[in-house]
Amino acid sequence: MSRIGKKPIEIPSGVTVTLDENHHVIVKGPKGELSHTFNKDIAINIEENVINIVRPSDQKEHRALHGTTRALIANMVEGVSKGFEKGLELIGVGYRAQKQGKKLVLNVGYSHPVEIEPEEGIEIEVPANTKVVVKGASKERVGALAANIRDVRPPEPYKGKGIRYEGEYVRRKEGKTGK
Repeated sequence: MSRIGKKPIEIPSGVTVTLDENHHVIVKGPKGELSHTFNKDIAINIEENVINIVRPSDQKEHRALHGTTRALIANMVEGVSKGFEKGLELIGVGYRAQKQGKKLVLNVGYSHPVEIEPEEGIEIEVPANTKVVVKGASKERVGALAANIRDVRPPEPYKGKGIRYEGEYVRRKEGKTGK
């Protein structure tokens, strides 16, 4: 039995969860609104301030969907109540980030600055010129934007220069050795 799928999801105050007949879940809260359509085989029960996920059988597909459905709904509830954030660090001489309006402008060793525009509902902060924080209600979209920013200049293993996640370990390699 799925340990994750069996755990009930508590709905915090200020968050409303609605489920329609097409298994479309809408979660509204102080940080925004998220919606997702789930598989019709998995039963989603909403009572008072608790959501329970029930699977119909022990088939492999149902077992896989059980925990996944519960995790997605839990992330939606957490996102609209607390929100998610992902931190990035710029490491390298002359590497810096700045915010121009809503856009993020990165100077990371190219001949031109790289501009990244966040999508609706996602916010970018630059607390220091070598730190970038991506915030939003959707865990998936926050992670995707952070990955896109990191892909501009991924960390390289010789000097460790590049854009990396906060706390990410980059395994260093030894360079060429002279004769």
